[in-house]
Parts: sequence; C-alpha cells; structure tokens
Amino acid sequence: MNPSTALARVLVDELARCGLSEAVVSPGSRSTPLALALVAHPDVRVHVRVDERSASFLALGLARVSRRPVAMVCTSGTAAANFHPAVMEASESGVPLLVLTADRPPELRGTGANQTVDQIGLYGGAVRMFAEVGTPDPAPGMVAYWRSLCCRAWAAAVGGRPGPVHLNVAFRDPLTPDEPGTGAPAWNEPLEGRDLGRPWIGRPGPRAEPAPFVLPDVERGVIVCGDGDYDPVPFLALAELTGWPLLAEPTSNARRVGAISTYRQLLASPRFVAGPPPELVVSVGRPNLSRQILAYLARAERHVVVTAGAIGDPAAALPNAFSDPARTATDVVAAVAAPEGLGLVPPVAPHHPQRTPSAQYPSSARTDWSRTWWRAEAAARSAVDTVLDADETLSEMRLARDLVSHLSAGSLLFAGSSMPIRDLDATMRARCGVRLVGNRGVSGIDGTVSTAVGAALAHQAGGADGQAYALLGDLAMLHDQNGLVIGPGEPRPDLAVVVVNNDGGGIFSGLEQAGHPDFERVFGTPHGVSMERVAAVADLPYTRLEWATDLPKALLGEGLRVIEVQTTRTDSAVLRRRVQAAVDEAVDGLL
Repeated sequence: MNPSTALARVLVDELARCGLSEAVVSPGSRSTPLALALVAHPDVRVHVRVDERSASFLALGLARVSRRPVAMVCTSGTAAANFHPAVMEASESGVPLLVLTADRPPELRGTGANQTVDQIGLYGGAVRMFAEVGTPDPAPGMVAYWRSLCCRAWAAAVGGRPGPVHLNVAFRDPLTPDEPGTGAPAWNEPLEGRDLGRPWIGRPGPRAEPAPFVLPDVERGVIVCGDGDYDPVPFLALAELTGWPLLAEPTSNARRVGAISTYRQLLASPRFVAGPPPELVVSVGRPNLSRQILAYLARAERHVVVTAGAIGDPAAALPNAFSDPARTATDVVAAVAAPEGLGLVPPVAPHHPQRTPSAQYPSSARTDWSRTWWRAEAAARSAVDTVLDADETLSEMRLARDLVSHLSAGSLLFAGSSMPIRDLDATMRARCGVRLVGNRGVSGIDGTVSTAVGAALAHQAGGADGQAYALLGDLAMLHDQNGLVIGPGEPRPDLAVVVVNNDGGGIFSGLEQAGHPDFERVFGTPHGVSMERVAAVADLPYTRLEWATDLPKALLGEGLRVIEVQTTRTDSAVLRRRVQAAVDEAVDGLL
C-alpha cells in the first residue's frame, strides 16, 4: 500500500472510531487519498460540494445541529482559504469541526509549485488545535502517531469549549490506491487500530458537575439568555423560583412559557427603562443581538455570567471563553443556584403558542418588580400583535411572527443573521417545540444557505419528526446561492427556504447611515433579482407568497424549495417604528 493511501485510511478509520459520521468533501487532486478513504468508509456519510466556502458552511450546519464534529476536506491552495469564514464562525459559536486540508510535501513548498501556498497555521487563533501531520514515511511507529493524533484532535474539538481543529496533511504521489495485482509492497507495520473498534486513546467520562454559585437574594433581578447551545430549562426554573423576568433571544431556545417575549421593545421604551435599574443580571450564552440588552447590562449593579468553561477548564483562558460584550461582568461562574430559602412554586400554566397572553400574572410574579414586567409584557404583546394584524399583506415582522407560530412541534428553524433574526426577536411569542439556530458567532452573511441545508440534513438524520425551515434575507440568499446547487447523488434536505426580498440591505434602513446621500448605492445595494430566478438556476420549486392567510399552505411541500415574500425597505422601517410607538404608548399608560 502506498504511503498516501495508508495515511488517509488510518486517519479516517480512527476518526470514525472516535465518532465521526459526517464529512463534506470538495473535489481536488491533492486531497484524493482523503476523499477516497471517506467515501469507502461504511460509517461515514459523505457530502460533496464544488464550492469550498459552501462546503465548509454545510459542515458547520451539520455539526451545529448534531452537536458532533464533522470533517471537511479540501485540496491545497485557495481551497483551504475558502474554509476560513466557516472556521471563524465555528470558533466563535463553539461548533466542533475537523478541518482537513491537503497540502504539497515539503520539497514542493516555496518553489513556485502549482497551487501551493503556506498553509501552516492558516487559521491562526480560530482553531483549538493545529497540527502539521507530516509526510507519510514508512517508519516504525507512524500508525500509532497518526491514530493518537486523531484522538487528540477529536478531544480538542469537543473539549471544554468546542470548536474547529485543523490538520494539514501532506501527500506525495501516488495519490490513488495501488491497482490490484501490481505487486505494491505492504506497509511496514499493521495499519489496524484497537480491538473491538475502540479509539486509540480512550476518553474519560463527563466531568463532575461544578458547585453552583448561590445568587444573592434581590428583588430586581433579571435573567438574560443569549445565543448558544445550552440547556435553557435551569434558567426557566430559576425565573420561576425567583420571579425575575427572563429575557431570551430566539436562538437561546429559552423563549418558552415564562419568558418575556417583548423585551426588545420594552427596553427601547424610554418610560419603561427610566424605572429602577436591575440589582442583578444573570446572563448565559452570547447576549449580543440588540443594543437595548447591552445598554441594560451596563445599568446592572451586579452582572453574573454563567459559562460552562469558567472553572477548572483550560479553555477558560481563551479570550472569548465567556461572553461579556459590554464589559460589565462582575462574576464569572460555571453554574448558579437560586438564593437560599426560596421554596418551590407551582409551574407556569402552559398557553397556546398563538394566543396573546392575558394580563394575569404567572405564579412567579410575586413582587412589584416582577409584576411590573408582566403587566408591561401583556400590554406590549397586545400592542405588537394589533399593529401587525392590521394588514393581511405579509410584512417582514408579521412573517417572522407567523412563521415560527405555524411550525409544528419538533421543527427546526434556521434564522439569517441580519433582519430575520431581529424580526424574530421583536415578534416571536413564547412557545416550545421548535429549535432555532443561526450563525450568531460572527453573524456574517456568508454561507447561510449552506448552513441551513446542513442543519436540515442533521436534523432529519437525527430522526426528528418535524420539518426544517430557513428564514433568510435576499442578500444572504444571493451571497450563498451556490448552497442550493446539490448534485444528483447527494443527500438532499427537506427544507423550505423562506426569503424576504426587499431588494437590498434592509438592516441599514434603521441605522445612522440611512440619511447619507449615497445611502442607496453604498448600503441599500439594490440588485433587482427575483428569487424565482435563483430557484430556477438550481431547478427548485418556487412559491411567491403575499397574504398572511396563505402562509400555512405555502409551507407545505417536500424537499428543498424556495418561498419568496417581496417587501420594501422603506415600508418595513416605517412599520418597525409604528410597532415601537404602539408599545411606548401602551406601556406609558401603565406607569
């Protein structure tokens, strides 16, 4: 067996022993040994994409939803550079990836050889571990080195702070397996791994639960759940025990019964925020979606940040091991417990996800502070829904609210990083049963279609009963329309991609740039492209949706499909201001 084939087969076999079940491959010559080893392995499902950027975000979506490392493979040169945006997103959002870049051997580097760049440490600090695997020389001990390196890479990817790992693998010719009957010499030592399919290095079980930090007993406490893949139930229980309001971003998956659904508008209401500041804020995840939350954190007398990597974990030394965007943290802890002396209280009664909450307080609203929040929530919720329901034409805000309300239990919703996630934050009612994800680590426009496809594939591979949906903007769709191009033999998702087309960058219409004379060209960036044309390029079913009452019917269907809602940026900006004004008026009447 030639050296390149031996190395590739051992790497793939050991990663599969560690738990690898998904890999994304982009075609290339130098990466041939890895590609062939992956497609030959019975325990690994392989996805092939011609565009490395799309491939890497597909891997990101698969890993984000499955919570397991996914391998992505490319050839040398600019192919590896196209992985970089997804590697950055994975690093910031804590998604495990195995980045396997093929490379020229050392004798071809720095010589002007074709398709050769310096790939050593290519991704800098964005990876949890980098290793130059080295050339596969037939020397004693190479198999043990390769297998132990894979176990170390896997452990680094899934460790205290999960993230991407980069292995740069140099291959010499020949790059394809030896033809049978050619008399090729056997490798100089057995290539097999441990008995019974065990990994080369066993990993210890989960660490003991950290001792919780007992929170102070204050009246004016607030719980903020930001983006992240963590269990929200303990924080909902903490809100129930203490009566503190819980403010949950959509991708925290904590906006369930007991959460304040209109916090975004309440914290933008001058009269409401003019009240007493919070004595304590407990935050978890990455609360960075709105300026209102960041400003509110700055008013807190004490800010306790909860992060799994805070105590006894080397990952805590990483600069972004915990989220403190406003630099207001006073304590960083691994777990929290309710103040001493609090007894159990009855659970909050569930309500239908589409029903507007009444003014009746939940059982946790036992203080003036919590009652003020819940009175404001009821008034703001009614104001938001009244404005949105006044017109049956689908607006961007109403689409976001109605889409998540209509999804069946067990569904997955991927949200684009610009206005879609903000409209969900502004309008989504509290509900259970839907998992929301998005690329909120770096919040780039890159790869959103591909990530949604990967998320849907992982969601359905995991045996989920519900469907998968994506809510994206038109620029995000155009930026990653390659993600819709899937080869005939590739696994295909059951995914409805709902696209808001306002012919440009709608998020800028609400920012300071909106008044600049060159706004439309530089920030508005109109393109004049219908999503029907994009769908036609990928040969996908297309639906144009205009009326709110037609949304449930439009969502029906199977396979990958595109649903377009056309809006105007000006009208959408006006509507958002009307919603906020209605909330301000409703809240002012209470205070």
